[in-house]
Amino acid sequence: MYRPFLEYLETELFRRFDLQSQPIPPGLERQVSDRGQTGATIQSWCYQCPELRKIRYTYIDGGAAAQVFNSVIYPAHCYDIPLLGIDLLSFGKKKILVVLDFQPLFRDAEYHRKYIEPMKAVRDRYNDLAQNLEMKFYDANQYFSKYLLFAKTDAETVKNRLMLAYQEYLDIYWQMLEQTEPLTDTADIDRIVKAQKDYDQYSAERDPASGLFSSYFGHEWSERFLYEFLFADAKPLAVSSKK
Repeated sequence: MYRPFLEYLETELFRRFDLQSQPIPPGLERQVSDRGQTGATIQSWCYQCPELRKIRYTYIDGGAAAQVFNSVIYPAHCYDIPLLGIDLLSFGKKKILVVLDFQPLFRDAEYHRKYIEPMKAVRDRYNDLAQNLEMKFYDANQYFSKYLLFAKTDAETVKNRLMLAYQEYLDIYWQMLEQTEPLTDTADIDRIVKAQKDYDQYSAERDPASGLFSSYFGHEWSERFLYEFLFADAKPLAVSSKK
């Protein structure tokens, strides 16, 4: 269902950037499960380039029971722009959830003006995909912008509306990256390093997808996938609690 979104992102990335493959820990790049009605295959890709230190995306194909496309793009530490977050989920025909956002690292007004406000015009054109849904696992005021797309929708809308919004959001993100001057001050860069690590820790501790991974691929594999690949700068709670 979401293959066109993956293919569009991949085409854009290879067209715009000098990508280098980033290694994925052994056993995590691809996995096949025979659990559930039809089983599932999960496959991931990871790249880097001078402007983007980590580009990761994952596709879960569980037939009609589950289709999931997830991606997070982390700018290089010399850029303070938001992370690009994409989460498109379908569990049967009636449970379709889409999330698309520039995920802010900081909450001050100047940061918001520079990096979040540019989304407003696009978001306003797709208000039907910006529903006021409750976030069950996350604080909407942390690592989410007020102009995110977040909606329960249907397959027809995904195909005909979401793809257009997706392309426009990506265009804005590439423009923002191109226009942003890289930071040179060590203190500023250290601040970005910490902010991105904090994002990983926060996300790993709350990510509801870990339950989905466990149901198909087992708890041990799920924990490795979460902490060794998806949010590699996070530490498992048992480890971080000892610090």
